Parts: sequence; structure tokens; C-alpha cells
Amino acid sequence: MKLSDFSTRAGEWLRGIGPLSDIVISTRIRLARNVAGYPFLSRASAAQRQALEKRLRDTILSAGIAPRMIYVDLQAAPEIDRALLVERHLISRPHAAAEGARGVAIGEDETIAIMVNEEDHLRIQVLRSGFQLDEAWEQINAIDDRLEARLDIAFHPRFGYLTACPTNVGTGLRVSVMLHLPALKLTGEIEKVFRAAKDMRLAVRGLYGEGTEATGDFYQVSNQVTLGKTEHDIIEEFKTDVIPRIVDYEHHARRTLVNDRTVALDDKVHRSLGILRSARLLAGEETLYLLSHLRMGVNLGRIKDIDINTLNELFLLTQPAHLQKIQGRRLDGDERRAVRAEYVRQRLNGV
Repeated sequence: MKLSDFSTRAGEWLRGIGPLSDIVISTRIRLARNVAGYPFLSRASAAQRQALEKRLRDTILSAGIAPRMIYVDLQAAPEIDRALLVERHLISRPHAAAEGARGVAIGEDETIAIMVNEEDHLRIQVLRSGFQLDEAWEQINAIDDRLEARLDIAFHPRFGYLTACPTNVGTGLRVSVMLHLPALKLTGEIEKVFRAAKDMRLAVRGLYGEGTEATGDFYQVSNQVTLGKTEHDIIEEFKTDVIPRIVDYEHHARRTLVNDRTVALDDKVHRSLGILRSARLLAGEETLYLLSHLRMGVNLGRIKDIDINTLNELFLLTQPAHLQKIQGRRLDGDERRAVRAEYVRQRLNGV
């Protein structure tokens, strides 16, 4: 498996399977871990970073975590490859932009990604399609056990896992659920999501996490505090309260559109399909919103001849780095808009 294989396919997390997959795009769990005896990266020398990166790379690849796992040296990787990994949610934006020895190990189906020398020495990630919290936790817990058997992980009897950021101290666990909420946006009720999250001390962010906007009606809901709670507490809170509540809000908003605003709904959906099937130039943000409305229309049965997996793939494969990897060359803004429109037309018109 090579990194270039990623540019023409969607990962497991975009397969549109799993519970509540009409609204819950993906479930992600991350664990922050640091190796005892090494300073946090903000205080590490270049030589220490290099030694740690090599040790962790060798440990991960020899631990039998996943078949056909690859390791990408981010210090040596071209900018376009790092951007591709960000678009696929396999590394963070800060990890892509940082300097010094760092990398990421990726499983074949992209369910597993382990960032090396990000904010912490290790950021273990499991990313699954739909609302699969229990499955994601079981998988990441097993990976964590394998690595802890091979590494002396920094842990304090009182404070738990020691991390670079104080908000991760304790379990080091971050749960993030990506939701598609177009009906709440169209009905003007999206504030319900922010109020529900605030009540539970959760963060609501955009498509690519912290510091990004909710382009294409995609929102990430994640926990902000790990100290004083067990892993079970955090996961159960997501499973039994906050996510079911937000999903209910969106389902209710969709029913409102179908029952009370049918013509406006159908106009929005069919207008989006018409533009996507005909446009010669498409900007990235515009494409996401049009695909968002079309995806809602397919899930509500307003459009019959479009496969939901095609739409899920287009959300990813129309991003700038993916388009350039598919074309095999760098594209300026005008070229990207033209190539994006042509690619979308081909996929939606069956050419």
C-alpha cells in the first residue's frame, strides 16, 4: 500500500454504514500518550525529537497493530501529501504544518492512524463510519494496550496520563463525532446544538476541528475535559445523551421540511443537483453546500437515482489536495474550480 493509493478512494469512515449514518458521518476516538524519560515536545531538542520519532516508528510498525500499515515521514513528505492526509482526517493541521522529526502510521482501511510527535509523543486515533463508539473504543483500547506493553508511558497515580495540554490530562481521551445537520441549519434551529453542547461542556467545531467553520453543514462535537472522568463516563455521555439528542433535533427538523416546507425542500435539493450536474466551475465551499443539500435529499427519498456513497466520496475527493493528486499536478484556483466541476459532472452523470 502506498500513500498515492489514497487519492482515488474514500476511507472506511466515509462508507455510510453503522448506526445513524444518515446524520452521523463518523465517530473518532483519540488517545494522547507520552513516553516517560523524554521531555514534552515543546521542550525537546531536535536530536531528542529525532530519537523519539525513530523509536516510536519502529515500535508501532513491529507491534502487529494492523495489517499492511504504512508510515509516512512528514518531515520529508511534500506539502501536497501532508494536505491530503489532513483532508482525510489522518493528521491534524498543526501536525502537517509543524517542523522537525514527525510522522504518522496508517492502517490499510484508514480506521487507524497514529500520529508521532504531534502535540504529544503519540496521538492514537480510531475513525469509524456512523455512530460506532463502543467498537471504536474497543479497537483503540487494544492498540493502547499493545503500545503500553512496549513503551513506558508517562502516568501519574493521582492525575492519570500526563499530556502536553492540561485539558488532556487524566484519560487523555478525546471523543469526536462528525454530524451532518443541514435541516437544523435550514430551519434556523442550529443553536439547539450549541446549547446542548454547552450544557454538557462539549465543543462544537467545523469540518477539520479546532479553528475551522462548519462548511457544508458538518459539525464535530467533542469533549473538552478528560480529568476527573473515566473513559466509560465520557463514552456513555456521548452514547446516551448528547449525540442522540442532537440526532433527534435533526430528524425533527427534516420532518418539518418534508411536511411543512415540501416545495422549498425539493427546490433546494433539485437546484443543488442541477448545478452539480451542469456547472463548469465549482468552488470548494460551494460544492460542499450543494452536496450537503443533495445528501439530505437522498436520505429523505426526494432523489432516487443517486448513491449516497458517491456523495460521501465526493465530499472528500473534491478537496484541493485530492484533485491535484488525481490530476498528477499542481492546480491554481481557476484550474481547481474547472477540474472540480468536471469531476463532479462525471460522477453524477455516470459518464
